[in-house]
Amino acid sequence: MTDRTPREPNAAGESKFSDVTSVRAGTSDAAPEQVLQRIVFPRGEDPLDVRPLYIDEPAALASTATVVSRRNLRVPAHSKISLASYFNAFPASYWKRWTKIEEIVLRLQVKGSGRLDVYRSKSNGDSVHLQGSKVSSEDWTSLEFKVSLQPFEDGGWIWFDLFTNDVALEISDAAWTTDQPMPKQQVVVGTTTIRPSECIEALKTLGEDPQVMAVVERVIVADQGPQKIHEVEGFDEAAKAIGDKLHVIEQDNLGGSGGFGRVMYEGIHNSDAAQVMVIDDDIALEPDGVLRANAFARAATHPVIVGGQMLNLQARSRLHTMGEVVDLGQGIWRAAPGAVTDHDFAKKPLRKTKKLHQRVHSTYNGWWMCLFPREIIERTGLPLPLFIKHDDSEYSLRAGGHGYPTVTLPGAAIWHMPWTDKNDATDWTAYFHTRNRLILAALHSPEEVKNNIVKQGLKLTLRHLLSMEYSTVAVQQKAIEDFLKGPSGLFDSLRTALPEVRELRKDYDDAKTLPSAREFPPPTADPIMAEGLLNPPVNPAVIAARASKALLHNLKEPAHDASDRPQLNVPAAAARWFLLGNLDSATVSNADGSGVAFRRRDPETFRRLGLESLANYKRLGQEWARLRDEYRAALPELTSAESWKQVFDPQ
Repeated sequence: MTDRTPREPNAAGESKFSDVTSVRAGTSDAAPEQVLQRIVFPRGEDPLDVRPLYIDEPAALASTATVVSRRNLRVPAHSKISLASYFNAFPASYWKRWTKIEEIVLRLQVKGSGRLDVYRSKSNGDSVHLQGSKVSSEDWTSLEFKVSLQPFEDGGWIWFDLFTNDVALEISDAAWTTDQPMPKQQVVVGTTTIRPSECIEALKTLGEDPQVMAVVERVIVADQGPQKIHEVEGFDEAAKAIGDKLHVIEQDNLGGSGGFGRVMYEGIHNSDAAQVMVIDDDIALEPDGVLRANAFARAATHPVIVGGQMLNLQARSRLHTMGEVVDLGQGIWRAAPGAVTDHDFAKKPLRKTKKLHQRVHSTYNGWWMCLFPREIIERTGLPLPLFIKHDDSEYSLRAGGHGYPTVTLPGAAIWHMPWTDKNDATDWTAYFHTRNRLILAALHSPEEVKNNIVKQGLKLTLRHLLSMEYSTVAVQQKAIEDFLKGPSGLFDSLRTALPEVRELRKDYDDAKTLPSAREFPPPTADPIMAEGLLNPPVNPAVIAARASKALLHNLKEPAHDASDRPQLNVPAAAARWFLLGNLDSATVSNADGSGVAFRRRDPETFRRLGLESLANYKRLGQEWARLRDEYRAALPELTSAESWKQVFDPQ
């Protein structure tokens, strides 16, 4: 049989590349605290579409590897398998930039026959062969490969490929490690839940790996829902897996900021752990992410917030984004400069996507998964009492002001529902988006941001009104009015804001949903009439003309039968102002397809809400400087442990 494996460019240990140190065979083990990132494979219960996140392999089924266990992989004869994958390649540029690690060591056990080659990439995505070794052993043999992190300042990953000829090759217990001393530190992992059935699955996954649980001092659940977690099927199994490290704390629904704030409070005041990690309850967890974030924080040159990335829970091979920043000019988060978004590793593997090899600089990380060293919480304080939305971005900005950056670490990740499948820009959540964005801007943005916020706010209000989203505008105006009242009522609003917003929305048709459009009369208009309105205008003159036409239409009385029968059935993706602004009524699906609202145009409501918006944004511009000073002055009290303790335990 012809040998199909590539030839070694140089003998082991004699590579011409300066970032190669050595390769050595023999017995080689790393202490647990020196493991930076384990090589792991899909769990038995994972769906098949997660596989490209762990293994880069050919499409031909006969050449694919066999996952023997979470730490063991068997490569069949006549195959080439790469571990240049999201979860198993080593994100060297992040470790070079933020940690004291100067050299890493790939350690693994091998058995069988074949070849192992180690590669790195440059920041432009080009691959560089570093070193390799032939393998021929009927028994398990240890190998180690040392690689310098010197050339990774701007980007780059490290990985290895496996080649076989006539005999299969098996690897086990592979890990990226270091010989440099690292402190041992434990972490408190905490979540907050109002959906305990979803939370239980994450707890089970967390508890199933002994090595993960070895670094976890305790697991805290801030139980805020009407149904308590101990009442839900599966809790006993999860509790058994975690053991006496599990602490469930029942409290009122204080939102994400109150739930995660409780986790931080308990982690700092009632444990000795050096780290606190928060995770969402409605996630699927890759438990090795806990170990990776823990190791990264321990290795950091200076304390950093370590954020995990978000993968798409509905399309498991897709990455939401490589990192995010807060746009202080707008008071809103967005993808970081250079960040790849909505990337499908099943279609474009790591090696074939050059932009994934650039190091991305983030200024915040969502609290779907985020680790905080104790020092950062002690210096920065607890979250603002915002209930939900912008509490995570504000916290990173505040910590950054104290000199603590946020690093979004590739390979440490969870799966979460993507924002594109939620209605949180138009439902009750719009209240918290609006109010909390203003608070964040008042605390951290320059004063001139008020002009952007007023301008963008009025433009957004008009879009919602033309789309017959009256409930959205109503709750946004309540949000502005509550912001104008100043910071004194924020703690009280943790318990009162949500019921008030829900009460306000119930009077509007766009907030009332039924399961399907079949629940309503059939539409009166020919769908062809809408075709010309579906394409968004891009020319400024055309935008102005169509907006003026839609505005005039919304000031007229609607057709007499429009309130009884919708003119069109409009899917969520087409529900834009340039279509809906020309209609008198329509059924509109929500973003996740679970319901339909019958929106009816109401000129009186249009005028009333429009005038309220003009008045509120005028006040906002006039009073911005005063409000900015008030919120900044109140920040220490709003984020102190003493203030939060009174909220957690009201007398």
